[in-house]
Amino acid sequence: MKKQTQWFFVGLLAVLLLSSFISALPAGPSITYVSNSTATPISTSRSQDVKGTITVVTMSAKQQDYKWKAYVGNVTGHLALDDANAKSIYDWALSTITGEVYASRTSSINWANITCANTTVVTNEEAALGLAISIPDNINNTFSYLNHTSFLVGTKNITQDSCKSTATYVNSTAQVVNDTANFQEILLQDGATGSLVYSTLINNDQLGYDGVNTYDFQMIIAENESATIPTTYYFYVELG
Repeated sequence: MKKQTQWFFVGLLAVLLLSSFISALPAGPSITYVSNSTATPISTSRSQDVKGTITVVTMSAKQQDYKWKAYVGNVTGHLALDDANAKSIYDWALSTITGEVYASRTSSINWANITCANTTVVTNEEAALGLAISIPDNINNTFSYLNHTSFLVGTKNITQDSCKSTATYVNSTAQVVNDTANFQEILLQDGATGSLVYSTLINNDQLGYDGVNTYDFQMIIAENESATIPTTYYFYVELG
């Protein structure tokens, strides 16, 4: 049976909703003392590194990644039987929200041509956003799995484990990326134009990344770290 859908379209400037913008400045790491040595023996009781010594330390830093931004939130809506003037003859309330949230830099997607994103489309998107193929946090390396549940985009079936995917964190902890994970995110493309489309599955009222609040969706989308103007993304919702 044809899946009932309702598409919502909104164009947003790329604003990071998880936190306010902070300049990408060097930050102080945590430092672990390993050893201190010199040609002349020194006391192992130390409060500072004296002259003439070589001190070995390990440094660990956690730095904000400005090549990405994230959106989290909740979805409401209903299904309706409308005419061309958006006049309803009947509608149906949804007690439990299911479906998908989509985001793309393209404002017009041909949903009949939607398919899994191929390597060329991902590479082109990385180039457009200034993401080098050698960095660990580019799109290809972030969406490094082929593990997700099957779902419908309109009437187009995206079969299980067929597209590049990942899953965002729950309670600040990485999930096992498989077809039962919450907040699965899958890379799609408009087969006609080659536009990349991020898609995330709606999980109604599930514990989110912060371990405190519940959300219907979470998604990460790539950004141009060096751009002075945030990248515009267009968002879509499918209920069903």
